[in-house]
Amino acid sequence: MNYLDELNPAQRAAVEYNEGPHLVIAGAGSGKTRVLTYKIAYLLQQGVNAGNILALTFTNKAAREMKTRIAALVGEHVARYLWMGTFHSICSRILRQEAEYIGYTRDFTIYDTTDSKSVIKHIVKDMQLDEKQYKTSVVLGRISMAKNQLLSPTSYSANREYIMQDRFARIPEVARIYAEYNRRLKACNAMDFDDLLFMTNVLFKNNVEVLRKYQEYFHYLLVDEYQDTNRLQYEIIALVAQKHRNICVCGDDDQSIYSWRGADVGNILDFPKIFPGTKVVKLEQNYRSQPAILHAANAIIGTGSRRHEKKLWSAFAEGGKPKISVLDRDENEASFIADLISARKSERPELKYRDFA
Repeated sequence: MNYLDELNPAQRAAVEYNEGPHLVIAGAGSGKTRVLTYKIAYLLQQGVNAGNILALTFTNKAAREMKTRIAALVGEHVARYLWMGTFHSICSRILRQEAEYIGYTRDFTIYDTTDSKSVIKHIVKDMQLDEKQYKTSVVLGRISMAKNQLLSPTSYSANREYIMQDRFARIPEVARIYAEYNRRLKACNAMDFDDLLFMTNVLFKNNVEVLRKYQEYFHYLLVDEYQDTNRLQYEIIALVAQKHRNICVCGDDDQSIYSWRGADVGNILDFPKIFPGTKVVKLEQNYRSQPAILHAANAIIGTGSRRHEKKLWSAFAEGGKPKISVLDRDENEASFIADLISARKSERPELKYRDFA
């Protein structure tokens, strides 16, 4: 059986369109992962070289699952050559090849959060600052935020908004700590996780020949969960996609909940403006919930003032109406749900705990 026959019309349209910028608005439970998987398999079966496809995901688990599914469709001998992984893993792979362009060697060390906190702790101590005032997690959070907003230590120290925020939080020396933190990492030939993206952006911006090489590598670029990308990730994507413009981003602006960690929902909302000629495909058939639940969800989500309009629907039977329970604290909410599960399990002993979500 042709795997394309398993798709509904919208899913198939999303899979088969691959020339130019493409935005796939994928509502909850609409088969997004299947679409991305089949889209890559379709490209490979159309003769596209696996090494010319870059697929970016947000977790290693998602990347492994997609690669396994693709291998089942086109063969492991083909799928193994795909550039598929998280932003951090792909950027790390690029930097290992091009490290000398940014003053590192290829065997640079990647610091984890514990390593980074240790460096900051020593800096705070060496600068004779109050360790209780300059908590390592807070300072590291500010530095991470700066890097994901494309702010170098110099740019940070010149940014009045961030400097005022630090003063208000009684940590006015963050800019100085940031500069020293970067200096010490560089001296150790080390990068932190945020540097993997930040330095890739620096690499591409400052070395045209390197950027052109990767633009030529990647004829097709696919990005999952695009609503969760931040400014730095957008910049890298935009640079790589400049030459061929065969970029497909998939996500749902209604599921953007990570602004607190730097995600910019404007990346998906403004994609058609940023990439003129974008083809938009909406996946609106839900395969997870009954219609009554979707009616309620559509009514709530529809009140959003700035969003890509869509309406989820389901072919399932109508089902019961959702019930609303209002609880004043998260502890009460947890107890309420636990009691509800216990009651249902008492009524139907054959049910297992894994039957509940």
